[in-house]
Amino acid sequence: MRKTFKYKVKINKKTEANCFEWLYLCRTLYNLCLEQRIICWRQWRKSLSNFDQQRELPALKSEFPELKKVNGQVLYDVLYRLDRAYKAFFQRLKRGETPGFPRFKGRDRYHSFTLHQNGWKLEGRNLHVTNVGRFKLFLSRPIEGRIKTVTVSRSSTGKWFVSFSCDNVPATVLPEAQKQEVGLDVGISSFLTDSEGAKVENPHFFRESEKKLRIKQRSLARKKKGSRRRARARHQVALVHEKITNQRMDFMNKLALSYLIVYQVVYIEALKIKNMVKNRHLSKSISDASWGMFFTILARKAASAGRQVVEVNPRRTSQDCSGCGAYVPKKLSVRIHRCPACGLVMDRDENSAVNLILRGGALRSGDNVVHRDVRGL
Repeated sequence: MRKTFKYKVKINKKTEANCFEWLYLCRTLYNLCLEQRIICWRQWRKSLSNFDQQRELPALKSEFPELKKVNGQVLYDVLYRLDRAYKAFFQRLKRGETPGFPRFKGRDRYHSFTLHQNGWKLEGRNLHVTNVGRFKLFLSRPIEGRIKTVTVSRSSTGKWFVSFSCDNVPATVLPEAQKQEVGLDVGISSFLTDSEGAKVENPHFFRESEKKLRIKQRSLARKKKGSRRRARARHQVALVHEKITNQRMDFMNKLALSYLIVYQVVYIEALKIKNMVKNRHLSKSISDASWGMFFTILARKAASAGRQVVEVNPRRTSQDCSGCGAYVPKKLSVRIHRCPACGLVMDRDENSAVNLILRGGALRSGDNVVHRDVRGL
């Protein structure tokens, strides 16, 4: 399977200056080619393809000799990124959405470049990139499989990272599952409740840091644009957001692994989160919970470990009785399920999680299983 390994790196000032120069040249090429596509359509009503622009790259190098400093495959990757942005724009148009047209990249909106087969060499924990310099990797885990691409990126807080996209990565071997299946019902008050009644409290990482973030953002708003003090204030805001992201990723990775170690099959809700966040009263809490991110991490780990994640239609899972199947309507504020037909009394979320197992089992027995798409993760 395909997997990406990302590492923090340490570089000297000369290497960092070369990285900034490459990013500047890649951004310049991206903007030039975007402008070329726009002019070609406005004047001649002709659409340029990625192949058309790749053929013109040698002539463009002659006109802009500084582009020769950058690895040729890196420049081809820039054109591929632009083509992918165009295709995504038109695909969203066909789906009836209102996407934004691909826009020119500003100085703070181009943060990475990608190398393919040549231009780099890995020696132990040191990565050497031709015409750039040496990157000292903090190898938190070994690189597995065959390296296909190497991406150098810079975070909003000024930290540098190297990502290795590897093919033929061996599956992660987990111990034999202790139990067969479990249903997970996500929520706001508690992050999730499983079918065995266990609850995981919602950490509310964004809510916990909201006061600190508000102070930093107010300080940023008072600074003069273009000043050094504004740059430092922006860096402070980015640090808070980075900490929230790291906390959330650490929590979800550990939680997902804890369930996959114990259970062979995990049933989750096929939620339409984009529609749910339209509720202005709950949108911040839903975004802070990040259910979609958790489901993606769970599915990615399951695919690597030979476990199974099944999406189930969540309609009326909290209203139907898991004991007898009777329809028991209740408001969202009612947290206890009481069935007048069979007398079952249990937590509302636990009842929903049990219903996920019942529906998921029916799907699997009918060979009509809806699996979460983990392509490109």
